Amino acid sequence: MSSRRRKSARVVTTLLVLAHGRALAEGDPFQTVVRAGREDGVPDERAHTQVSRTDLERRQPRSTPDALRYETGVFVQQSAHGQGSAFVRGMTGQQTLLLFDGIRINNSTYRQGPNQYAFTIDSRTIGSIEVLRGGGSTRYGSDALGGVIAAYPIDPLWSEGQWLVRPELFLRSTSADSELGGRAQLQVAGPVAGGSLGFIGGVGYRDVGMLQSGGQVENPNPNTPLGRYPLVPAYAKDGVTQLGTGFRELTADGRFVLRLGDYQKLTAATYHYLQFEVPRTDQCPPPYAPAGTCLTYEQQFRHLAYLTYEGKLSDYLWPLRLSVSVQVQHERQRLDDPSVLVQRIGTDEVLTLGFVAAARTRPILLHRRVTLSLHYGLDQYTDWISSDAYRTFTDLNQTAKQSRGQYLEGSTYSSGGVYADGALSLPSSVTVFGGVRLSYAVARAPAESLSGSRAVNQSWLPVTGHGGVEWKPQKVLSLRLNADHSFRAANLNDLTARQQTGPGFQFENADLRPERATTIELGAILDHSVIGAQLWAFETLLHDAVLKVSKTDAECPPATPQCVGSWTRLQLQNAPSLSELRGLEASVRLRIPLGLLLRSTLAYTWGEGPRVGSLGYGTTGVILGERVPLSRVPPLHGSAELIWQRASFELSAGLRWATMQDRLAIADYADARIPKYGTPGFAVVDLRSSFRIGDRVQLGGVLENVGNVAYRYHGSSVNGPGRGFMLSMKID
Repeated sequence: MSSRRRKSARVVTTLLVLAHGRALAEGDPFQTVVRAGREDGVPDERAHTQVSRTDLERRQPRSTPDALRYETGVFVQQSAHGQGSAFVRGMTGQQTLLLFDGIRINNSTYRQGPNQYAFTIDSRTIGSIEVLRGGGSTRYGSDALGGVIAAYPIDPLWSEGQWLVRPELFLRSTSADSELGGRAQLQVAGPVAGGSLGFIGGVGYRDVGMLQSGGQVENPNPNTPLGRYPLVPAYAKDGVTQLGTGFRELTADGRFVLRLGDYQKLTAATYHYLQFEVPRTDQCPPPYAPAGTCLTYEQQFRHLAYLTYEGKLSDYLWPLRLSVSVQVQHERQRLDDPSVLVQRIGTDEVLTLGFVAAARTRPILLHRRVTLSLHYGLDQYTDWISSDAYRTFTDLNQTAKQSRGQYLEGSTYSSGGVYADGALSLPSSVTVFGGVRLSYAVARAPAESLSGSRAVNQSWLPVTGHGGVEWKPQKVLSLRLNADHSFRAANLNDLTARQQTGPGFQFENADLRPERATTIELGAILDHSVIGAQLWAFETLLHDAVLKVSKTDAECPPATPQCVGSWTRLQLQNAPSLSELRGLEASVRLRIPLGLLLRSTLAYTWGEGPRVGSLGYGTTGVILGERVPLSRVPPLHGSAELIWQRASFELSAGLRWATMQDRLAIADYADARIPKYGTPGFAVVDLRSSFRIGDRVQLGGVLENVGNVAYRYHGSSVNGPGRGFMLSMKID
């Protein structure tokens, strides 16, 4: 080989090594994800997955819920284009728990079924997301029946030698919904007396138009009396543009991290999400209503500020984490009802103060080859509720304040608990896990006589826990058996709320009891550098499960004309006997020749409970037994990703699919979001690419829904985007 060729080869090799090093620093998809071992992270022995920052950059999700579509056992429903709710093992909403940096996002107004609040976590601020599947009340308290979705923010740069300043700009445009927006971000890091200081902060904005689908989803039975197509969404004349979609969004955040040596860290952070003019797609208009009828979230705001201390103080506090937080959730809804010349406006606000303390020990040697490690902690949250409602007669331009809002003004809710969770490592590659928690929840709400609203004064002291065992017959193979008992205390939405839901108008039940879930799961995990695989089977028994039960108009509470005028009226009630969910979850990670990585998932959940109440309408041809399917349980579904990466260039393809879901609950037959006799299956392919130009510019592109498929995730109001482009540019 000539000297010139040898020199060229050395240059190319050096560039490849540098590029490979940068890829590892930013998250190489060919590397096994190593969890940070956070004391507030989800338990390692349980069924869980992690979305890395690299995954987020590659998938270019429209929202945080959208980022979870490729995770094992997760199914994302959307009641509006500006909303999203993740189902984990067949449960969502108030039955799954959202965390941000270890702080609860859930509050006492989360409703039964899908909600919009995961959408209020800005995906551009997230460093990783962990998803725990199965009960998690031992560490996290109420609501963690189906699972826990824990998002962790991006930490700022760290520099001890000199001050660094790193401005960043991200821009994105999409064709399916005419999105145009971006984020400007600044990172600063440098030494200070006794340590180092880092800051990361930014502002973001986007304007999203009406969403174009691949066409209208057809009813599985086109001969239904309701016609060939579902009742929602409504379409523009072109037959693909979905009315009741589009929104505007503004975000702002700042995060200071002070590192004091190697063992202590102080964090002060604030995150703000503001969303404007989000139509609720299935209510814009509702079935059979005039075209101008629409329920719109004029304002959907969430503000979070907190202080956190982390320190490695002793073998029993290694580390200790303390967080104090304040959070405000603000909603303003407007219902335009031209059929009665009325506009209804309601404003609800929840102020939450929280405190969390969590710690773990270093492994304690009890005997030769026997060690014990412990996680333990406590948490406490208190909500204060403000709620009002106004009704305007548009022909007279007269406005009157209503006797109550969606919730009862002045309501409060407190919850918390203490826990200990341990792992005992034994000889023969056996580890035993176990934990227990003592919790409390207290709900208070005043009576309101004009609307017939009862006072609420309830409290609960549930005890929960879990146990499990892991055996590793081979270094790369683990077999796990876990049992978990979790709970969800009735919250203020259950006990006091009056609101419009997908199946109809829902009103309160002040006598609800807590839901409890007992889950047994069996898992096999293969973790090799070439192939990784997981297989889990689970069975969940729900005690006192909360179900929607249809009511007559005569049973509507006083001063609620929207209840009498609704096509279906519902009240939440505890099931008189056991409900159950069971399923299988599988995932595979495989290195294949030509530098390719394949990742694939599959999940199936089956749910059933006792029949309570009767259908509100449209039951022709439906035969009900004493046991009926649970509401909105996802069908068999899965995903696959094929990734190829070379230095600064990456190509990938993603497949999402689901089979038809025709096992419908009683409430599902009254839900216009679900086509008659079930939601059809689908298979959607996306193609993605990214290319880095030098050290500063990265270009990305996604061709989504290559086949222009008309599809809908079960329970959604919105059909998925049709064929279109997503173009992005990052300058750092």
